Amino acid sequence: MIHRNYKWELLALLCLAFFFHQGDRAIYGVVLPQIRGELQLSDSQLGFVGTVLFFTLAVLMPIAGYLGDMLRKKWVITGALFFWSTSTLFTGLSRGLVSLTMLRSVATAGGESFYAPAAYALMAKFHQATRALAMSIHQAAMYLGIMVSGFLGGYIADRWGWRSAFYVYGTAGILLGVVFVFRLKDGGETKRSETKGEWQNPLSMLGIIFRTPTALLLTVGFTAIVFVNNAYVVSAPEFVREKFDLSLSQAGGYSMFYHHVTALVGVLIGGALSDAWVKKYAGARMTMQTVAMFLGAPAILFMGLAQSAFAVYAWMAVFGLFRGLYESNTHASLFDVIEPKYRGSAVGVMVMLAFLVGSIAPWLMGYLRQTLEPGKGLPYAFAGYSMCYVIGGLAVAVGLIFFFRKDRIVEETAA
Repeated sequence: MIHRNYKWELLALLCLAFFFHQGDRAIYGVVLPQIRGELQLSDSQLGFVGTVLFFTLAVLMPIAGYLGDMLRKKWVITGALFFWSTSTLFTGLSRGLVSLTMLRSVATAGGESFYAPAAYALMAKFHQATRALAMSIHQAAMYLGIMVSGFLGGYIADRWGWRSAFYVYGTAGILLGVVFVFRLKDGGETKRSETKGEWQNPLSMLGIIFRTPTALLLTVGFTAIVFVNNAYVVSAPEFVREKFDLSLSQAGGYSMFYHHVTALVGVLIGGALSDAWVKKYAGARMTMQTVAMFLGAPAILFMGLAQSAFAVYAWMAVFGLFRGLYESNTHASLFDVIEPKYRGSAVGVMVMLAFLVGSIAPWLMGYLRQTLEPGKGLPYAFAGYSMCYVIGGLAVAVGLIFFFRKDRIVEETAA
C-alpha cells in the first residue's frame, strides 16, 4: 500500500533526477572552450554536437511517450536515469568529434528522452489538485541543476579539466539510480492493475496532438521556448565569456545563475497562482503563458544588445522570470486538453516537434559566431531569437480564444 503522502516523496525523487538530467546538459556549454582547445573543434562543430543531441531527443520522444503509457513508469524512469548517467560518465573519454557526438549527443539523448513522458504522467497521476505546483517544483529542480552546474561544472573544469566534470555528474546519476530501484513506485490515484496501460494502436495514441487543436498550438508555444532555451544553455556561457573576458567558472556561473534564479521564482509563483486561479477561470494557465511570452520577448532582445555586464545580467534575469512563469504550466496546460491515458504519448509528441525545430538552435548560434563580425554573432543571434517568443505567444493566444473551450478535459479532482 502506498502512503497518502508518498506523492511528495515521489516529487522529491523526480526532482533529483531532473537536477542531473539538466545539469548534465549544462556542463557541456560551460566547458566548451576547453573541449574546443583540446579536441581542435570549430564553433560550428561544437554547435553540431548540441544539435545532434536535441535532434536525437526529438526522434526518440514519440517512442518514449508511447512506452511510458504502456509500460510500468518506475522502470522506464529508472532505466533512463541509468542510461544517460552512464553515457555522461563515458563522455569524459571522448577523443574527437565522432566519439563526442556519439556519447554526449546520441547516447545521452537516448536515455534522457525516456525520462520526461513517464515522469510527467506519473506526477499527474499522484498530483491532481496540486498538479501545477508539483510540476513547477519539478521544473525548479531543472533550474537548480543548471545554476549549480554552471558554477560547479566550471570549477571542476578549471581545477581538473573538462573530462572530470562528466565523470562526477555521471557517477552521481548512477548512484541516484540505485535509490530509484528501491524507492520509486507506480500507482497514485489508480488501482494497482492500472499502473501500466493496455497495449493500444500507437498511431492513434501518438496522433492525439494533431487531433486536438489547442494541444497543437500549445506545442507551437513550447517549440518557441525550446528553441531559445537550447541556444541559451549551449551559448550563454560563451556569450558572456567573450563579452566580458571571464573565466570558465565565472562565465558558466553568472550566465546560468542570473537567468535561472529568477526562472525559479517565476515557476514557483506561476504554479501556485495558476492552481488557485484555474478554479475560477479555466483558461488561467494558457493566459499566463501568453502574457509571459509577450513580456519575455523584449527581455531577450535587450539581453542580446546590452553592452554593460549589469544590463546583460539584468535582462537575463527578466527573461528568466517570464520563462519560469510560462514553464510552470507547460505540462499542466497540455493535460487540461488531453485525456489521462494519452498523456505520456502527448508529452512525447509535443517534445519531439519542439526539439526537431529547436535542434538547429545550437548549430545556428555557432555558425553565426563563426561567420559574423567578431564579438557580434552571439549578441545579434540572441536578439533575433526574441521573435520566437512573439510567435509562440500568438499561437497560445489563438488556442485559448478559439479552441480551448471545446478541447478542455474536465477531471474529477483528487487531493
